[in-house]
Amino acid sequence: MDSSTTTASTRFYEDAYEMSTARGSRSGELGLTAHSSRSDAPLSAPQVLPPVDGGRDAWVFCFWNFILEALVWGFAFSYGIFQAYYTSHPPFSQVSHLAIAAVGPTTIAIQYGEGLVLAFFLGRYPDLFKQTMWAGLAISTTSLFLSGFAKRVELLILLQGIGLGVGGGMMSWPGLFMTNEWFARRKGLASGIIFAGSGIGGFIFPLIVNQLLGKVGLGWTLRIWAVFMMLAGGMSVRGIRHRTPVPKFSTGQLRPKWIPARLPYLKRGFFWVFSAATLLQAMSYFPVSLYIAVFAETVSSPLSATIVLSLFNCSDVVGQIIIGAMSAFLLWGFADTLPRVFAFAIVFGGLSGGFSSAAFTASSESVGPNQEQVTFAISSIIFVKGVAAIIGPVISGILLQAGRSTSLGKYGKFGFGPVELFVGSCAAASSMTSVAVAFTRPKTSLII
Repeated sequence: MDSSTTTASTRFYEDAYEMSTARGSRSGELGLTAHSSRSDAPLSAPQVLPPVDGGRDAWVFCFWNFILEALVWGFAFSYGIFQAYYTSHPPFSQVSHLAIAAVGPTTIAIQYGEGLVLAFFLGRYPDLFKQTMWAGLAISTTSLFLSGFAKRVELLILLQGIGLGVGGGMMSWPGLFMTNEWFARRKGLASGIIFAGSGIGGFIFPLIVNQLLGKVGLGWTLRIWAVFMMLAGGMSVRGIRHRTPVPKFSTGQLRPKWIPARLPYLKRGFFWVFSAATLLQAMSYFPVSLYIAVFAETVSSPLSATIVLSLFNCSDVVGQIIIGAMSAFLLWGFADTLPRVFAFAIVFGGLSGGFSSAAFTASSESVGPNQEQVTFAISSIIFVKGVAAIIGPVISGILLQAGRSTSLGKYGKFGFGPVELFVGSCAAASSMTSVAVAFTRPKTSLII
């Protein structure tokens, strides 16, 4: 954005700030005031806001969101290492594999789905953004610490699954919502940088977790990680700041409605087609994320499983989907050696990961001129990924059990054939739906 545009944008926010201050005593649509609820209170000088789409403050905001994304999502995507450990070590080695497989997807599903709830909550209580993030940090670190003492799978699901998911979502979503304050034309770039944190964390964390599990065992691994998340997460939450003044509400002042009267993006075909493509892509992605480490350990060793999952998560930083379908059908389907598993992890992970960073741009284009509704649109799109995070692994778990008793010849080693066919079919369907996304996309793109 050039300097004249940035200056005009800054003046716009300054004018809005003055207007909201002047209306502080009214119970109008905004219902907020920066200083006092008395209509005769003196007005302070307009606050000069940091520039939009650039400047030190904007990129610092991106950096801390990147770190938080790595902590929350990078660790969640590392669950495949824990699953391989749980199924081969006491006290969970004799527990149903489906029950163990439910822990990681529960975390991810809640973190994805929670965004829609938080969008409505923070829309009504915009003064509670940071408090929500601090509460999420406390919930997630406490749950993770206590899960180190769990001896029953039900407690594992409650703590490492539900508790970590609820806390992680409360930590990460408010920061993503603030992106709309800091970026306009470069929103796609900013969201891509932020979402890359999950890929980087997903590459590094499995390697660290595997080393900790081997040296200090499960309990201490989870407790050590809880302390690490508390420290790094605390710095990130402290570093993520609003660009515009935080609204303040006086006693008796009307707050915004829980649900806006109009959500026009729900009537746009582009929103629904992109959501369908996202659902299908996620249905193919999460079974691989969950089972690729188990498959690699069957082919070779626990260390190779860690490397494969790290490569898969890191490749998620970039991507498209169409070749991902071919990699699922062919590369994984005929993989019976470790190099072929490596090739599949890199290709499928790399070519399946673009949807997350595209979601912010898609949501902005879905709402059109109603940019204040971006938070509702993106949380609605991501909500379907939470649905897929549950359905995809459950279907794959059933197919894997069925595959143990069937044979597809050289295709689908170790009973994974039906899972590989399911993953490839979902990826192919997502590819075809992505073509429809291009045709239904608004003619005028607002975000670049």
